[in-house]
Amino acid sequence: MHLKRLAVALVAIPALYLYVMYLPPQYFLFLLAFVSTVALAEFYVIAGVGGPVKYAGLFWGAVLLTVHFVSRDLFAEILMLALLSLLTVRLFVKREPSGAIREAAAAVFGLLYIPALMSFQLNIIKAGAPLLVMLYFAVWGSDSMALYVGSSLGRRKLYVEISPNKTVAGGVGSLIGGIIGAVLIRFAIVNFMPLQNAVFLGGAVGFSSVVGDLVESMFKRDAHIKDSSSIIPGHGGVLDKIDSITFAGPVFYWCCIMLNVIG
Repeated sequence: MHLKRLAVALVAIPALYLYVMYLPPQYFLFLLAFVSTVALAEFYVIAGVGGPVKYAGLFWGAVLLTVHFVSRDLFAEILMLALLSLLTVRLFVKREPSGAIREAAAAVFGLLYIPALMSFQLNIIKAGAPLLVMLYFAVWGSDSMALYVGSSLGRRKLYVEISPNKTVAGGVGSLIGGIIGAVLIRFAIVNFMPLQNAVFLGGAVGFSSVVGDLVESMFKRDAHIKDSSSIIPGHGGVLDKIDSITFAGPVFYWCCIMLNVIG
């Protein structure tokens, strides 16, 4: 399992670096929209949202990201339009009212949980591609250290009701890995940033990554499944891979604003 994870990482990380650093931001929009759509589809399966409501949600998820990239001022209005659309689809396509609250709520929540949270990465790449690289390396460092430290040193459980395999040692490893990832990128391509800011950002990413991971675990435990899908060998589904960055992206962005890294 660890070898599969390492093999995927060795391919994905350099590819993402080149993609982000050497292509215009709109290309990242295409990638983000694709990843978010697949992850949202996995979430809808977990939440039991299907049929026309599911496809309407996937459509509006892509629209939300595109609108956010073009004009953040319109994001709230488009989100409300998506809400009205999803409720209308549920009303007329499924005439049976049983389960309407659960399905409609899950469909709308999915838009907030994945496309809306992922949209913060568009703000980051517009502020500078190296900052987005720092975010991803911090998340990768966080996830990797959490896995390896937790599996080798973990004894005390972190949150057994939600994720029985996660340990306190893994949580500490996540913080350390986030800091290491951010500091490495600081020295490599973000030299303008004070070192203490990189340490703070890495720690914030490490902490929020753990929370994001636990939140997705909470949903999967409720649905009685282990992975969101099996699309990525050794990693599970797309949602399993972005669960950390759904939380880490907004936190990283807000911390950058607080530290005046982003104006």
